[in-house]
Amino acid sequence: MTRRSCAIYGVGIVCASLLVIGISLIVAQVFQTLIHNRLKKEITLTEGSRVFETWKNPPPPVFMQYFFFNVTNPDDFLDGAKPIVSQVGPYTYREYRAKENVTFVDNGTRVSAYQPKTFVFLPERSVGDPDDDMITTINIPAVAVMNKVKDSFWKSSMVSIWMNSLNVGMFMTRSVNELLWGFKDPLLSRIHPMNPEIDEYFGLMYKKNGSNDGEFVYHTGEADFMDYGRVATFKGESKLSLWTSEQSNMINGTDGSAFHPLLSKTERLYIFSPDLCRSIFMEFEKDVKVKGLPAYRFTPPRDVLASKEENPANEGFCVSPKECLGTGLLKVSVCRKGAPVVTSFPHFYLGDEKYSNAIEGLDPVREHHQTYLDLNPTTGVPIRASKRAQINILINRISGFPKTKSLNETIFPVMFINETVVIDDVSAAKLHKLLLMVSLVSNFPLVLVGLGAILLLVFIGLIVCECKQKQEMPQRGK
Repeated sequence: MTRRSCAIYGVGIVCASLLVIGISLIVAQVFQTLIHNRLKKEITLTEGSRVFETWKNPPPPVFMQYFFFNVTNPDDFLDGAKPIVSQVGPYTYREYRAKENVTFVDNGTRVSAYQPKTFVFLPERSVGDPDDDMITTINIPAVAVMNKVKDSFWKSSMVSIWMNSLNVGMFMTRSVNELLWGFKDPLLSRIHPMNPEIDEYFGLMYKKNGSNDGEFVYHTGEADFMDYGRVATFKGESKLSLWTSEQSNMINGTDGSAFHPLLSKTERLYIFSPDLCRSIFMEFEKDVKVKGLPAYRFTPPRDVLASKEENPANEGFCVSPKECLGTGLLKVSVCRKGAPVVTSFPHFYLGDEKYSNAIEGLDPVREHHQTYLDLNPTTGVPIRASKRAQINILINRISGFPKTKSLNETIFPVMFINETVVIDDVSAAKLHKLLLMVSLVSNFPLVLVGLGAILLLVFIGLIVCECKQKQEMPQRGK
């Protein structure tokens, strides 16, 4: 056997070996399984893991924007006219939310933490000065007090007299800073000496700058990667006791800051929100890219805040049968000290049209009012998010209060928030490297098959050349 023949046979053997090994690895998914198992071990809430430090202190900046609805015709509305509002904002704050008192519990299978939130005003990202800009809106303390005492003739009569003497009406004009962070309310100050539990101060974010929602206990994900970041208990309880059904009181999902790796487009992601006093779910909408990183966009569908007629499972969120609201609304008075507070998406997006049509100046648009999460499907890392929610007050005619005699039931918008985050450049670069490594390892069998295919072409070429040379040799002999 000549040296040339040995080379041909050698190429053939190597080619066959690469093809067989590569195809076998692809069919068995060995390397993909290896890298997936590695990700499951690395993405856990344990000391020394790839994600633990960034989970405790997330590097991407979080921005909180506040938009207010300024009422331009309060007197006409009290006389029965359609309310007219104009949107004012944003007033933007940088939000700092590093976790504190991080402690491993239950033999290291869970981790507890508090997450205080601190807000710092950013004038360069805002439309004006929150100390100077004035907003006319529903007098929330007055409405709350009237609803609280409406079943008692004597209490309602006394409150009505106080409101007249203090010149307290259904509307108030306050600065943005007062509405957000608190002011001393005259009506609450009158009630406080007789009922010390009633705070003299009111603000939509009163006592929330520098405070936390309570203790969270999370699953580490070490035992099951699907449990990574999932809330086990909140304030020491594994379920709520606010709503009227077992399902509605369940604490499902994560806190929205972490999700398990290897996401699927078909799964439903759950998030527990203390602000909403409930868990919500999100579903896949579309593929997106952020800073070159692939992501799945998850959004809450209409079913989340659908009426009990549209989604019977939501009946448990009715405070009482008489207080079941329509699609797009959630009454949260059970966790707002009885105040008639209603949450929705901004401008009643995904809600019944009657709510946005009842207020002149509202225009629900998906691009501006949709809540979404863009998650990298391989790691589960949030690379962009926007949480949007609106605070409304339910107002109607209240017996014993002549100021409300011309009112019809109205869900009155007060303010909406837009909490946003986009992955920072340093974290994006690290994630790019990780995804490249995952791709290379996962696709290594394809590289073997590719090399095998190239060698196959070389082998065929060598065989053809060999055959031609053999055919030419007899002719030369003649």
